[in-house]
Amino acid sequence: MPVDSVPRWYVIHTYSGYENKVAGNINKIVENRGLSDMIFDVKVPTEKVVEVSGTGEKEIERKKFPSYVLVKMIMNDESWHVIRNTTGVTGFVGPGSRPVPLSDKEVEKLGVEVRIVQIEFDVGDSVKIIDGPLSGFTGIVEAISPDKMKATVSASLFGRETKVELNVSQVKPL
Repeated sequence: MPVDSVPRWYVIHTYSGYENKVAGNINKIVENRGLSDMIFDVKVPTEKVVEVSGTGEKEIERKKFPSYVLVKMIMNDESWHVIRNTTGVTGFVGPGSRPVPLSDKEVEKLGVEVRIVQIEFDVGDSVKIIDGPLSGFTGIVEAISPDKMKATVSASLFGRETKVELNVSQVKPL
């Protein structure tokens, strides 16, 4: 088995309904055996859904991917063996017995890892547009959408105030 020195996200297949139990078992094993330097995180991706019935609406949390658990780990023989032999695990996702890590793009789409982004300006601040076709113009920040990494800037273009949506990387505070 190829040894990977960088922690990556892997998908493991479990018995249906055992996702939380498997995640708990892996966390206990990591704690008991001191494997926190190899197995870093275990997630059961869930989503909130509003169910509408005759009695009204109720918000429930359901698994996004039933029978699957995500594990962030450094892949080596020991970590593979620990996960593979955890009660409730049927195997890693990948060809044969070779686990395939998720790409960074897949991890981002799944929303498994939360990126902490610090934006250097606030609503009402003056900013300079530093990239794109409006580079060099200045404006006032009207709104910020940190989840989309966008800022709405009101800029004076040819004597008229115009609102433009830009990536936060395209503007800098004055």
